[in-house]
Amino acid sequence: MESFESERASLPRNMIENSMFEEEPDVVDLAKESPSYPIESDDVVYEPRSSRLLVRGLGENDLDEDEEDYESSTRLLGMSFMNRSSSQRSATSSYTRQKPSGLCSMPSAKSIVVSVLIFVLVASLIMVIYFLPGCTFTRDGCKKANSTIDTVYPISTSGELFPWTELRLPVSVHPVHYNISINPNLTSMSFQGKVLIIVQVLQETKKVVLHSSDMKIIKATFESKEVKILEYKPWQQIAIKFPEDLKKGQYVLKIDYTANFSSSYDGFYNSSYVDTTGTKRVLAATQFEPLAARKAFPCFDEPAFKSTFLIKITREPKYISLSNMPKATTSNLNNGLQEDEFEKSVNMSTYLVAFIVAEFSGVSKNVSKTMVSVYAIPDKRDQVYYALETAGKLLEFYNTFFEIDYPLSKLDLVAVPDFLAGAMENWGLITFRETTLLVGNHSSPIDKQLVTSVIAHELAHQWFGNLVTMRWWNDLWLNEGFATYMQYRSIETVFPDLDIDTEFLSVRFRALAKDALNSSHPVSTVVSSPEQVEEMFDSVSYEKGASILLMLNATLTDEEFRKGVIEYLQKYTFRNTESEDLWNSLSQVSKQPFNVTQMMNTWTVQKGFPLVTVRRNGTEVTLTQEHFHLNAESTSHSSLWHIPLTYVNDSCGALSSCKQVYHLKDKTATLKLPDQVKWLKFNYRSEGFYIVHYDEEGWRALNEALSMDVNILPREDRAALINNIFSLSRLGKVPFRQVLNLMEYIRNETETAPLTEALFQLAQIYRLLDKRSELNLVYRMKSYIFDHFGSLMDSQSWKQESSVSKMTLRSALLEMACSFDRHNCTIQAKHIFDRWLASNKTNQIPSDLMITVFKVAAQTEDGWTTLLDSYKNSICDTEKRKTLEALASTQDVKKIILILLKSLDGSMIQTQEFPFVINTISKSLAGSLYAWDFVKENWDKINQKFPVGSFAIQSIIMSTTSQFSTKTHLVEVQNYFSSLGDRGSQMRIVQEAIETIKLNMRWMEKNLNTLQNWL
Repeated sequence: MESFESERASLPRNMIENSMFEEEPDVVDLAKESPSYPIESDDVVYEPRSSRLLVRGLGENDLDEDEEDYESSTRLLGMSFMNRSSSQRSATSSYTRQKPSGLCSMPSAKSIVVSVLIFVLVASLIMVIYFLPGCTFTRDGCKKANSTIDTVYPISTSGELFPWTELRLPVSVHPVHYNISINPNLTSMSFQGKVLIIVQVLQETKKVVLHSSDMKIIKATFESKEVKILEYKPWQQIAIKFPEDLKKGQYVLKIDYTANFSSSYDGFYNSSYVDTTGTKRVLAATQFEPLAARKAFPCFDEPAFKSTFLIKITREPKYISLSNMPKATTSNLNNGLQEDEFEKSVNMSTYLVAFIVAEFSGVSKNVSKTMVSVYAIPDKRDQVYYALETAGKLLEFYNTFFEIDYPLSKLDLVAVPDFLAGAMENWGLITFRETTLLVGNHSSPIDKQLVTSVIAHELAHQWFGNLVTMRWWNDLWLNEGFATYMQYRSIETVFPDLDIDTEFLSVRFRALAKDALNSSHPVSTVVSSPEQVEEMFDSVSYEKGASILLMLNATLTDEEFRKGVIEYLQKYTFRNTESEDLWNSLSQVSKQPFNVTQMMNTWTVQKGFPLVTVRRNGTEVTLTQEHFHLNAESTSHSSLWHIPLTYVNDSCGALSSCKQVYHLKDKTATLKLPDQVKWLKFNYRSEGFYIVHYDEEGWRALNEALSMDVNILPREDRAALINNIFSLSRLGKVPFRQVLNLMEYIRNETETAPLTEALFQLAQIYRLLDKRSELNLVYRMKSYIFDHFGSLMDSQSWKQESSVSKMTLRSALLEMACSFDRHNCTIQAKHIFDRWLASNKTNQIPSDLMITVFKVAAQTEDGWTTLLDSYKNSICDTEKRKTLEALASTQDVKKIILILLKSLDGSMIQTQEFPFVINTISKSLAGSLYAWDFVKENWDKINQKFPVGSFAIQSIIMSTTSQFSTKTHLVEVQNYFSSLGDRGSQMRIVQEAIETIKLNMRWMEKNLNTLQNWL
């Protein structure tokens, strides 16, 4: 799945989104009490739900005599060792102070001492007896094993004991095939369903447990006999209990049910839009990843329970229906409706099932024996052709690269008007946001770069994720990391003009920043609760996953890497895997003198990444590795990585043939150079996932080399030096004065990658100062930026441009210039906007400059009103989103509040855009204060729209808090999220937010004086 993130508006991201701005409502039976202490970023852990939700059950029979003796004994001792159900637990006792009656005298000190001693002896004896291994309170003493009080069962909605005690389903029963019939009613916003599941009993069992959520079960039969369904809602599980063991073999389970369309963006949900005639149109679509297939039909909703599916959809004749497979037949029903039956699917996981009922129009073409089609609403049919051509070219690339042809006979790409994620890789029916699939006639190459990236990502999933699927969500990176890596690799080959390398470099830098936090997690980590599953859709799974694959590919030969991938896909086709399976496949084909599995495990099973420190003494180089850990409170320094260190020197530094490799496995090692060199640069082109620090002489030599000739190093290496030194300053390894020293070379820089990275880093500091109202430093930082970038800003062209690299650079430069009210910029932007208005909006503004021009216009009353009208009436989605960003950049408080309200309730702005709106508003000082207050006041409404832990929630929290840097804000954020209890306090993103504020505070304390002295 492709997420939608807007962290760097000037540089489209691959995770533009997993916005995952996504999916699933909180279904947990939440505990009522919240912690009274503030959350610390290091000590928040997920409490197992079983500890809060389970009640003790002792089977279907009454207590036996031994158990009665046990309970009697505990009562006599005044202890409550056992509660039979949660209903027996008393509420919190209320204590009232008794006034002395005057009838009792104070006991003597001696009496008190004796009483205490007797109590301690008795209590100790009781505890020894109770905890003695193998003992229970029975007539036979310790001879009888405690076999009756270990199993703890939940209570189902009917009051009976639910026969399963874990969030993961039992493995004794597997689905083999589903027949699913869905009858949606787009008037009542509900649907009826029937599912027939052929199950295989692999181990004898008295229960069948599967998933179901938010549906009413009408009838269930097992082997044609009606059975009772038990439901435990907190875990979204249903079960059937049998009096005798089911023998191994196949059985048929049928369930009839009804449900309402989902009110959020997951499951089977309804959507609507208004066409160009003003008519409201409705549709229904699905989004099942990660845990929402259970909202559309009862199923075994875990990735490892692969099965085949045959789907039937009933619809009105004016609609079309789409599903994973080609349509087999259409039947006319007596009630005037039509039923579409689709071909039986290949073996796949439930989260990949999809169906849509809508008034869509599409175009198609045959590519390598696959019918590729792109669908959209009829008003936007002319915007699908770029996606059709792009999908065809990428499909051919992947067929060749993987040496496995796409296994289905059709591939649909569908633009859904109301869709939270950036896209979703449903097998044969990929769904997209309109902004990530549709390209208008006036869209620029930079707009096409985004659409191409998302299509490439989702098509890569048809192999990595669909054909071969991770066994459980702990290895989500096998899906998302690989799809992210392949999107960049495929575009670099098929669409070289899109300059995707610069984008991938930026992605790796942002992944490093996230992984440097204590709140990060290993690439492959333990996942159990639904919230934890949602939280796996983050930059670690996507961007770090892609980064370590790039590092591995750069360490192996291209042919070895490709053969290993092919071996992996062929071996595990239609199956589930773990990380180890991929490493083993690559190891089998690798001829390198190291073990791939051992090396890569150091990058996937521990969080974070290494800092490599380089100290040179003549021809002897001392290398040291340590955990790059921004959290100063952490005491863990034992991590070691197998690092394929690459380096170049002054004799040969710009060509790939210059690269040399040294494998650093230990804490410290010594590298011998054959000759004296002036300088060394490690991590060639930033292909490795680590940061490098040099001794004072090493940094000085690199500074001097760059000041003499910026082209002495590749552009990626120059960008990496900028990124690394800012990161090292944040860590406290180098003073900020040294950062400013390196930045002096930037006046001679011309390439996009280093310039945009420098702008990004300086903008972060500027916003921190701005949010603290350090007005003097804000002015001086602005002057510093103008001093180093002003001439470049003023020299930018405002005309149409064809180079993606040049467009990326000028949009970053001019957006910053105009936001800082640089006179040349704002005058030119106003002139272009006025000319656009005078031409009745026909005089096209260059697409990459549209955000800059519209943001300047949005600061005036007339300009903002004009843009709002344009937003409401535009049918070009790329233009519409840029207009929304401009509207949200206003400094007018009333307009800020209006935009927040309208994007949350969906009345004027689609709710899917709410995280994007929050992100944009939070960038300004005025907007940030209102955005944070708005989130606090509307938290429950936000959680109804976006599930706890989802990418949308992650984005909302970080957008509103990541620029705080004061003790007051820290305490406020801690106390607020502590007060939420299970409505959000345990999320990893909360830990990240708190940790980020602490780091901002620390950086400010250390560097404010330096900024005052040096800016």
